[in-house]
Amino acid sequence: MTQEEKRLEADRNRQAYWKRWGPYLSERQWGTVREDYSPDGAAWDYFTHEQSHYRAYRWGEDGILGISDNHQRLCFAIALWNGEDPMLKERIFGLTGSQ
Repeated sequence: MTQEEKRLEADRNRQAYWKRWGPYLSERQWGTVREDYSPDGAAWDYFTHEQSHYRAYRWGEDGILGISDNHQRLCFAIALWNGEDPMLKERIFGLTGSQ
């Protein structure tokens, strides 16, 4: 058995937790709606991209260069700011689904 096979077997047998942390965050949730609070089911048009940074999201797992635990209960990702824009950049592309 190679070292890698031993490591994977130890994880499978729950002797060591090699997969507890990893790059489990997507860069962006393509084609998905994070949360729909619209009265008519038009989640993509419920609020604009400019309004989106004022929202606290309860569901979703996107982030630039993010890592998380294997259940995505704790997620870490970088946010970028150029010092001039009014908001941090937490996503590479700032478009809504209908755009």
